Amino acid sequence: MSKINGIYAASMSILNHDLSLNTKKTIEHAEMVIDQGCHGAAIFGSTGQAQLISISDKINLFNHLSSSKYKEKYIIGTGLNSLSETINLMSVARSLNFKKFLIMPPAFYKYSDHNVISFYSKIIDAHPDCEIILYNFEKLCGYKFSVECVQELVKLFPEQIIGVKDSSYNLFENLEIDNFSILPGSESKLLKGLELGCSGIITATCNATSSLARKVYDDFFKKNEQSANQKLCDVRNTFEKYNLISGLHTFFSKNDLSYKNVLPPLSILNSKEEKELIDNLEKLNFSTKPVMVA
Repeated sequence: MSKINGIYAASMSILNHDLSLNTKKTIEHAEMVIDQGCHGAAIFGSTGQAQLISISDKINLFNHLSSSKYKEKYIIGTGLNSLSETINLMSVARSLNFKKFLIMPPAFYKYSDHNVISFYSKIIDAHPDCEIILYNFEKLCGYKFSVECVQELVKLFPEQIIGVKDSSYNLFENLEIDNFSILPGSESKLLKGLELGCSGIITATCNATSSLARKVYDDFFKKNEQSANQKLCDVRNTFEKYNLISGLHTFFSKNDLSYKNVLPPLSILNSKEEKELIDNLEKLNFSTKPVMVA
């Protein structure tokens, strides 16, 4: 039995006009994607602009997130290169009884599997009661997990290394570990992944596709005919023509202008791209009026 199963959104961070984190709206957004079908949400993943948001804003959010009705459904992303700051931020989250973490290896520097194992070993030495989902995304951090590295980490830390978010897509077809969650980072890999024994997905566009993705997931286990998968993949492919963060913030800003606020060097789509995105989504009969919380 995998430890994490289902549809997870890499939840978005909502900012104030001065680019500080809007804690209330960020939590409401995470609760909304769960209400719309997600089994849970990853807070401060790359889609949540984690690498750009201040530690003080993150800590403030954790304090309020601990009172969310869906507290048990959140995975906490650290979004930090610094080992010591990662450990310290996890200490804050652990003090609020968050246990599951999505952690990417540091960006910029070149290193090997041996160095990655050392990095996670030191985190686990500091927090032996944590549960870690490895974040495999070579495009962002410059390192791609090998099958052998994941296997060694699970062998060393079977209680702490519980899964992997595979956004490089070199693992989900090749990795088989008992009691370990494998979650591709795209809706287009959901059905194939489930057929291969994967646990679900963690994706950016599940912020918008939560109900569609949940239907594909539920239909798979109920052995129903797949009537939503093609549309789900088409919507994902439409968003993928643009920077996903820019596209999603543009999409949600149609109903709430606060979504227009993103941290530089990110930006929302320009007017031409926005029209293309909305027109193409409408051609798919995909609602361009996302369901928002009150």
